[in-house]
Amino acid sequence: MNETEIIQKLQQGNEPAFKELVETYQKLVVNTCFGLVQNTEDAEDIAQEVFIEVFRSIQNFRADAKLSTWLYRIAVNRSLNHIRDNKRSKWFQSFDDVVKGKTLLLNHYASENLGAELENMQRATILHEAIGLLPENQKTAFTLNKYEDLSYKEIAEIMDTSVASVESLIHRAKTGLQKKLYTCYKKKCF
Repeated sequence: MNETEIIQKLQQGNEPAFKELVETYQKLVVNTCFGLVQNTEDAEDIAQEVFIEVFRSIQNFRADAKLSTWLYRIAVNRSLNHIRDNKRSKWFQSFDDVVKGKTLLLNHYASENLGAELENMQRATILHEAIGLLPENQKTAFTLNKYEDLSYKEIAEIMDTSVASVESLIHRAKTGLQKKLYTCYKKKCF
């Protein structure tokens, strides 16, 4: 089934079309949500909400953008709403998750590469923390570009802005991350 057929069948309430939509786009939606909320369970919950919203509002879909662009936009908006609603939660994994991950890593990679693996995990955690400190629009543009590998044009459609604005947001995000990570490097955070 092509995108147009899926949309038409969804608008008719066809359940197999909805199942195909979920199977086709689930990974994309979950990855997008995860890139923003940095928590697997939250990303999966938000992805479920995205698909429910799509099912409920497919009648309003104007098809002036691709279905995947619409899904990205909903996923980004839902993720940002989740973040705003849960200000107390962090952008990166909780301490318990990190400890569990390191324990699994220790059990799995009990070898001479262990030190390098632990250092990489620590660097990834620091990077996620730094990304989490970026302003929302910079974080969104950066995440969609670096984690989802979307073009500036696609990001502009999703964020409902110009390509020049996306370029600027990503440039400012990179500059901000460089400053934060350089400061951390000087303090020997890792």
